[in-house]
Amino acid sequence: MPAASKPRRYDARSPFVFDVRDLGRRAGAMRQYDRDVPGDALLGGKATLDGLYRTQDVDLLLDLRLESVVEGVLATGRVSGSIEGECVRCLDPIEVEVDADFQELFYYDLEDLTAEEAEEALLVVEEQISVASPAHDAVMLELPLQPLCRDDCPGLCAECGARLADDPDHRHDAMDPRWAALSGLTVAGGDADEDPAGSSSGA
Repeated sequence: MPAASKPRRYDARSPFVFDVRDLGRRAGAMRQYDRDVPGDALLGGKATLDGLYRTQDVDLLLDLRLESVVEGVLATGRVSGSIEGECVRCLDPIEVEVDADFQELFYYDLEDLTAEEAEEALLVVEEQISVASPAHDAVMLELPLQPLCRDDCPGLCAECGARLADDPDHRHDAMDPRWAALSGLTVAGGDADEDPAGSSSGA
C-alpha cells in the first residue's frame, strides 16, 4: 500500500493537542489529563446545529486517558458540562447537559492497515496527537437534534405567538371563511335594522 502523507504538525497551542513523548512508545505506559476546553473551539463557532445551541464563553471538561499500545496511542476520553440551547417549541433558553465518551487509536504509521482503514485513521505526528475530531463527534452525537424545555412543552400559538404554557386555555375564535368577506360590510344610508322599504309613506 502506498504510504499516506502525514498531516502537518499539530498546533501545540490547541487545548486538544497532547504531547505523547512521555509514553516512550512503551506498551502499557499511561497518562491521565483533566483539561477545560472552550465550547466554541470544540463545536466550531459561536452557534451550532442551526443555531439551537450557543457555545461562546462556554467551557467543557475534558477527561482524557492516554495509553501506549503496540500500534500507537489509545485515547479514551469524556467531555462533560452544560451548553445553552433553545427549546424548538417555545424558543425559551434551556441548559443541556453533555456527557459524551469517545475512544480513538492514534497510529504511529499506516503500514499494517488496509487502504480503507488508512483513510479513516488518525496519526501520531511528531510525538503529538489531537483529540479535537473524536471529541467533537462524540459531543455532536450527544446533543439532541430537537432540544425541549420539557417533553410536553405546548409551544407557541401559531396565530399570535403567545406561550401556550402560560395560558393553557388560549384560543382564537375561528370565523367561517364563507362569511369572512361580509364581516366588513355596512348597510348604506343607515342602520342595518332600518326598514329597507322606508317608513315615509303617508296616509
